Amino acid sequence: MAVATALLVAALAACGADDQNGETMSLPAVVPAPSSIEASGSAPFALGPGTVVTGDADDAAALSAIVRARTGSALEVGDAAASGQPSIELRVEHGGAAESYRLTVDEASVVVTGADAAGLFYGVQTLGQLITKSGDGFQIPAVAIEDSPRFAYRGVMLDVARHFHPVATVKAYIDRAAGLKYNVLHLHLTDDQGWRLELRSRPLLTEVASGTSVGGDPGGFYTAADYRDIVEYAASRHMTVVPEIDMPGHTHAVGLAYPELAEDPVLSAAVGGEGDAPVAGEPYLGIAVGFSSLKIHEEATYDFVADVVGELAAMTPGPYLHIGGDESHGTDPADFALFMERVTDIVADLGKTPVAWHEAGAAAGLHPDTIGQYWGFTTPTDGMDDKTRAFVAHGAQVILSPADAIYLDMKYAADARIGLTWANGPTSVERAYSWEPAEIIDGVGESDILGVEAPMWTETVRDLRDIDELAFPRIAAAAEAAWSPAVGASDLRTWDSFRERVGALGPLWTALGIGFHPSDEIPWSAE
Repeated sequence: MAVATALLVAALAACGADDQNGETMSLPAVVPAPSSIEASGSAPFALGPGTVVTGDADDAAALSAIVRARTGSALEVGDAAASGQPSIELRVEHGGAAESYRLTVDEASVVVTGADAAGLFYGVQTLGQLITKSGDGFQIPAVAIEDSPRFAYRGVMLDVARHFHPVATVKAYIDRAAGLKYNVLHLHLTDDQGWRLELRSRPLLTEVASGTSVGGDPGGFYTAADYRDIVEYAASRHMTVVPEIDMPGHTHAVGLAYPELAEDPVLSAAVGGEGDAPVAGEPYLGIAVGFSSLKIHEEATYDFVADVVGELAAMTPGPYLHIGGDESHGTDPADFALFMERVTDIVADLGKTPVAWHEAGAAAGLHPDTIGQYWGFTTPTDGMDDKTRAFVAHGAQVILSPADAIYLDMKYAADARIGLTWANGPTSVERAYSWEPAEIIDGVGESDILGVEAPMWTETVRDLRDIDELAFPRIAAAAEAAWSPAVGASDLRTWDSFRERVGALGPLWTALGIGFHPSDEIPWSAE
């Protein structure tokens, strides 16, 4: 254990922060690791039935909900001075870094100060994590935390195309991600298996191409009202929704609704999903990729794109529209480049920033504002790094989603109930943690990285139980890569520290109804 970390633990013990057995308290369960955390030299703050929380009503309610789940007792919301009880104060003081916060705890009070509304929200999430069992009650260790994010973009992706997931499940995933300080939800809305968003301009997409999922499971789609509900719910948790319409590949479902726009499946280009051969005009129930393509030289295709992304842009308040561009093996490379150039221009003309998977970096005339999303391995292969560097060469930034580290749908072990293994899997929690964003791609440094995103593809994922099992605890490892200081810049930014801190979150996750995978890599706390 690093010296500063050991000093923190010792200082907490000296201040009386003991566990229920009277043993010295371990590291505070803060994930992702904060920029700075120190013992404040006081006894811990005891949570009791009379504890009062003051400040913004929404944040006070959010904190009270966490406290109720963890302890069984809600906080009093009101005037601390009038009550004379120990208090928790939530406040905003503008002037600090975006999304930053300070948290101070002593025996008499807790103060969470956000530089903005998002910072206060994240400070509340940290405070909820700090609650520990002490004898018959609960306490918060006496600490002083200064914290701010490393990257502006901290995302999770949920694939709702391979298996459709209803609004309630999406909201639950938003809550889980926001609790780890993620601020982006990337929704993969379309793929070969189904189209999941109702659009007035192209009604056949959901009337004809939304009914099934992988394996013949039921499909579904979001109405415009559903989508608006998701966007607003995400915003209430300081998350931005980034919708993805994947093109020109991954478009078999488009061909069901508008066959004049889609090429016949190129079976020789299919990868994976052996025995799952697609058939033109029939719903695709398998998991192969790379066989589908829009017709690149038909102007009707670009009319379709303009209709779809134009309507989507009007529905989406966030700055980004993701237009896919991955695994287009059935599209001629020159045609692929032409398509990506035209489509990124269409998106930019709508006032949105295009986002595309890293393959789009091969298009020399790509709109220069286009953000690239790297999904290769932590050691790049097959020129994936060259394509990613092209976005930076155009003056844009990149999002890092190394598949062999933070693709959350990879199995933990070969005999796992669900998940895939193609990305050098199975993927351990340690591997999900042990990578450094600024060291993935030569020539792509800190300032070139917009952020980090952890995707959840859903070929084997049918419901929230499956999402929880595959995501937790690896989603916490990706959160630390996105929020916390670089590896080596903090004593907390080590695998040994992380596994101890995330293990201490087990009781909170259980109380919140998160069905995490109890990995034997993690020393889980009992209560």
